[in-house]
Amino acid sequence: MIDSTSPKKRTLETYGLEAVPEHMRTTAWYQYAFIQIAIAANAGNFLIPALAVLEGGLSFWSAVTATSIGACFGFLFVSYLSLPGARLGIPAQYAIRSMLGVQGARFLSSPIRSITSLYWFSVQTIGGTYVLQQLFLRMTGNEIPFIFLSLPLSTLMVLLAVIGFDAVKKATTYFLPFLILGEATILYIYFTTNEASTSWYVLHNSAFEGSIMSMVFFSSLAFVQYVSGVSASADMTRYAKSPKHGFFGLFIGNSIGFFITAVIGCASAYLFQNINPYVSASNQTESVILISIITLTAIISMISINISNAYTGGYSLLNTFSSLSRIKSAMIFGISGVILSGFPALVNEAEAFISLLGGLIIPISAVIVSDYIIVKRSTLTGKSLEQLTRTTGINPWALVTIGTGCILYFVLPNEVSPGFVTFLSIFVLYPLIMKRFGYVNVD
Repeated sequence: MIDSTSPKKRTLETYGLEAVPEHMRTTAWYQYAFIQIAIAANAGNFLIPALAVLEGGLSFWSAVTATSIGACFGFLFVSYLSLPGARLGIPAQYAIRSMLGVQGARFLSSPIRSITSLYWFSVQTIGGTYVLQQLFLRMTGNEIPFIFLSLPLSTLMVLLAVIGFDAVKKATTYFLPFLILGEATILYIYFTTNEASTSWYVLHNSAFEGSIMSMVFFSSLAFVQYVSGVSASADMTRYAKSPKHGFFGLFIGNSIGFFITAVIGCASAYLFQNINPYVSASNQTESVILISIITLTAIISMISINISNAYTGGYSLLNTFSSLSRIKSAMIFGISGVILSGFPALVNEAEAFISLLGGLIIPISAVIVSDYIIVKRSTLTGKSLEQLTRTTGINPWALVTIGTGCILYFVLPNEVSPGFVTFLSIFVLYPLIMKRFGYVNVD
């Protein structure tokens, strides 16, 4: 006999801005670590470590060390801003209402987060499609039309994101062994097929070479790339067993995942002067098996990161349009991503536009981090929680500080890493302003 009072297992995640019930917060730290390790090694994350070698003139170990330090500092802030999700069961952009005000979060930070997630979703899909297209061309001599590959790939990732966090957790956990196999295959090729003796010998003896200023610069670039995750990390930890499980799971997984990414990316740049390890590794072998493993790894890594992009992007959209359900917002985000992924030229041309968004993303991230860690001392009080359910309201001092950061970002020359300097300046300035004027909610 079936007990009608027993809770039914949910196929689709339906929790939107409301808190996830405590009995559903069961995800352990190691599961979060698996998720973050699985989404780390993708084409976008290889870029800064590789450029540290190719453009920064750093040796293999100098580049790995510098970028890893910068990234880990960014991950530390990302983990701190995951605490509202783990403690209260609410998504990130909803929690940000207590920092920027309802309207500040709905009409400034959430749209920017949605657009950024949408852009990276499309870029990752297009990059993975090109890799898969090249595999078919190399193995069969036939070129499959781009849209025939990008459409099913993007649709698959959207469907997993629509299902919800459980699908994200299971998919990335299942993918992890294949990703590790693929990364080991790439390193095996690097260490055994380089023309100059053995690759490992070349890398191991590269020592620490390069200027301190260059190391600091690329460390700051890595920091800036990942600290923007503070506006989405609480989305993932809503299902954490405890705040500690969420915090350490994200930090450990992100740190390990980036270190592996940095090693592979820097090796590709140092040995073969190529920023894409999937391309450089596949070019060093004629083995169909090894090429297939590398290509499968590229596709799986792209799917892993894009499930996360679509999942968190849907919540940002939901915070702006609160009348939608989680599923509807995820579907709207997903449909937009699928459409955009079919037009690579459109996405490439959008790169300059997205770079301009950095002028807003960095100041917003700095204010969010500073507000939560310093002003609120990592705790949302009753007064702060009252902001979540308001229909109007804005924190004017947050907007003034963000505006100041935008100006600073665009005025500073690229040589001084404007993203890092802006973040640090706003991080220090915002608490001083709040101490002087206090929080005044404006309707």
